[in-house]
Amino acid sequence: MMSSTVKPTYSFSINIKDLKEVTKMRLSLSVVFSSIAGYLLGAEEIDFFILLLLAIGGYCMVGASNVFNQIIERDYDALMERTKDRPIPAGRMSVRFAFILASIMTLAGIGILYVINPKTAMFGAVSIFLYTSAYTPLKTVTPLAVFVGAIPGAIPFMLGWVAATNEFGIEPGMLFMLQFFWQFPHFWAIGWFLHEDYQKAGFNLLPTGKRDKATAMQAILYTVWTIIVSIVPVFGITGRLQLTVVGAIISFGAGLLMLYYAFQLFKKMTSKAARQLMLASVSYITLIQIIYVLDKFLR
Repeated sequence: MMSSTVKPTYSFSINIKDLKEVTKMRLSLSVVFSSIAGYLLGAEEIDFFILLLLAIGGYCMVGASNVFNQIIERDYDALMERTKDRPIPAGRMSVRFAFILASIMTLAGIGILYVINPKTAMFGAVSIFLYTSAYTPLKTVTPLAVFVGAIPGAIPFMLGWVAATNEFGIEPGMLFMLQFFWQFPHFWAIGWFLHEDYQKAGFNLLPTGKRDKATAMQAILYTVWTIIVSIVPVFGITGRLQLTVVGAIISFGAGLLMLYYAFQLFKKMTSKAARQLMLASVSYITLIQIIYVLDKFLR
């Protein structure tokens, strides 16, 4: 067990900036966006009250996961340039306060999602459990942590569909697969350009443990799988989750752009290329979700 060298500030007085940082507000909002996209895809009629509950409940669950993560990793965060000024390792927020905050958000999130339907609450609970109890501790042990972390990371898109339909089938399964495969090139790109910083804390995120051609090749292969999964709905074999030919072509084109940056990483092997792939991957998943939703309502 590591012991933090930072003396925490035991105070319940906390500012909004630290609350936003400890819950990773931008990341949490992107996850909420993903859930809303899934809801719009699954809903036959849009219920804005359910949509509001999904947004609030989803934010609580993701925010709680991030707080628990930062509690567990507080000593590791203190070692890395990127994270040493986070509220907990910097001593601006006590572990006690953070734990109470995360617990309240977890209970609130599960409760709100349960109002939508029990299946949504169950998947939300599974997500937070896997993220905090499996992915987080595995990060210092094995690169397989990325595989484990991709499971809770892929749940939000399908969670929206389940919230809209109270059913789990091939449609939310495909949404899960799309976001699941996408996460590998995304996180490996992050792991690449932050490799030296991550090594200070002993995090093993790259599939080979180093920035080499094999890691870059795996990023290419998983990008290809992401592209393939993204156009499967055009073949009419995924139930109510459908995609027009135009939608499939646009999705395929977006995938090729991300693939281009994956090849650039393989070719250049630089942190700059990895950062470009990361940015391309973020743009890609957002664009795909928008394409899917627009394709449904404009067809």
